[in-house]
Amino acid sequence: MIRTPLRPLARILDAREKGENPDKIERENIRLRHEDMRDRARARAEGRLFVLALAFFCAFGTVGIRMGVLASTEPAEPRAAASGTAILANRADITDRNGRLLATNLVTYSLYAQPPSMIDPHSAVAALMRIFPDLDEDRLLRQFTGERKFVWIKRRISPEQMQMVHDIGDPGLLFGPREMRLYPNGALASHILGGSGFGREGVHSAEVIGTAGVEKAFDGWLRDPANEGRPLELSIDLTVQAAVERVLDGGMQLMNAKGGTAILMDAHSGEVISLASLPDFDPNDRPAPPASGDPSDSPIFNRAVQGVYELGSTYKIFTVAQALELGLVTPDTIIDTTSPMAWGRFRIRDFRNYGPEQSVTNVIVKSSNVGTARIALEIGGARQKTFLDSLGLLAPTAIELAEAPGARPLFPQRTWPEISTMTISYGHGISASPLHLAAAYATMVNGGTRVTPTLRRLPEPVVGPRVISEATSATIRGMLRDVVQQGTASFAEVPGYAVGGKTGTADKPLRNGRGYEEDKVIATFAGVFPAHDPKYVLVVTLDEPSETSGPEPRRTAGWTAVPVAAEIIRRAAPLLGLRPEIESSAADGVTLARN
Repeated sequence: MIRTPLRPLARILDAREKGENPDKIERENIRLRHEDMRDRARARAEGRLFVLALAFFCAFGTVGIRMGVLASTEPAEPRAAASGTAILANRADITDRNGRLLATNLVTYSLYAQPPSMIDPHSAVAALMRIFPDLDEDRLLRQFTGERKFVWIKRRISPEQMQMVHDIGDPGLLFGPREMRLYPNGALASHILGGSGFGREGVHSAEVIGTAGVEKAFDGWLRDPANEGRPLELSIDLTVQAAVERVLDGGMQLMNAKGGTAILMDAHSGEVISLASLPDFDPNDRPAPPASGDPSDSPIFNRAVQGVYELGSTYKIFTVAQALELGLVTPDTIIDTTSPMAWGRFRIRDFRNYGPEQSVTNVIVKSSNVGTARIALEIGGARQKTFLDSLGLLAPTAIELAEAPGARPLFPQRTWPEISTMTISYGHGISASPLHLAAAYATMVNGGTRVTPTLRRLPEPVVGPRVISEATSATIRGMLRDVVQQGTASFAEVPGYAVGGKTGTADKPLRNGRGYEEDKVIATFAGVFPAHDPKYVLVVTLDEPSETSGPEPRRTAGWTAVPVAAEIIRRAAPLLGLRPEIESSAADGVTLARN
């Protein structure tokens, strides 16, 4: 910095020459220097004040913005930051094919305790026992008075229970938000939905995961944020499902059956319209699996999918269809039906003596074991096995249920001797689920293309590989119609809806697999409607039925499963949009319902 001298010599000499006082020059320079110093100090102070004011403005602006954000959001308890992935609690809804709600989410709360913060643990335990009688009082008291810092009390509570706990007034009893799964229709379609539970849990959230049924099969899809909240649309019709379950329940009571199942399937697309298994359960409170005994006795056992049974004479149509396809027989071919049929040490008998010979059509109509066995011998074991495999009867079904992969059909694994070829032809010595049977019958009657059962609503049917020709399929439809009009399924006739189908009654095997139960059967009816152009397949199976209206109990499917199936068709067909078909008789001018 260059400083100007207070007494510059040139100005002093000039002032003396002019007779001026040289001291004035020094005083003037001092004054100017002080003014300059004052101006610089003022500028510096003003700059500091501006910076300080700007800092205060930014600070108060930040606080104000934060206060506005907090005021505009939902209140929540503060949480300490923790490492680890966040728990995703959001789960998509499940609806039926018409958008009716089957499963959704409900916001609720969990209840936990922090014992160090509790004022009076003994009083709190006594009050909690009045609200939750199922709690263990002694255990809860030990936890509250011990050294534990955190205690779970209830994973989820109702709003009423939350208010009662709040009224206790103990600061150590705290609530955590939860999102729980709600099934608004209760037990309806319970075996389809399955159920859900909590996976990873935290104080402030819990992971909802599927434990069975479609909830487990589609667990990843339901939890995927990429779906943007779109519901999972199933193929079932809730109205039809309710009607089927009601009729099946009534039929079980009338027929004194231990259990029952009914499957209604689209014959062309494989979409399952209804799948019922009784007894059932409420998925809002799913029971625990049985620790001992027969798993099929549990209400969570899905008889339609997990139940693997010998389905009896319903298999006869597969034998005849293959023989027709191979050109070995025609509907009018005469078959030796002399009973009993001896094969080594084995004897094959018919339920009744149908005479020494019958046509192939009558073998199906009268349900002759002997006639079917003779046709199977012409086919051979190797070709029979290949054909059944092409129908999907030798592998688990591909339906979207968590239980399906474990339901493996039972059949001879290594060898397929001739006696097995004969017994399998009429449904003995081979076991499958009712769902297997429904898919196979759909393949038989839809023109001959393979059907894969599904619980997803399809935008359009997926045509599977061809198994039999359209001509063979048409012949099979005619035979199934004859069974209802002239054979063992006469009670299946529903005015206005031409029904076709086949009955099957199989003795129930002992649990140890050595022999069969006495007077205990699995009765099955596999039906199609309308028979001339099938749109739907219906399979009804009853476990240990016994019709007791007559002098002696009757257990065959014609007396037990068939009437139940007829009532299901009578109730469900109008709900499916099928109008009764009316025929006019040109001979007498009388209008008749199609039979």
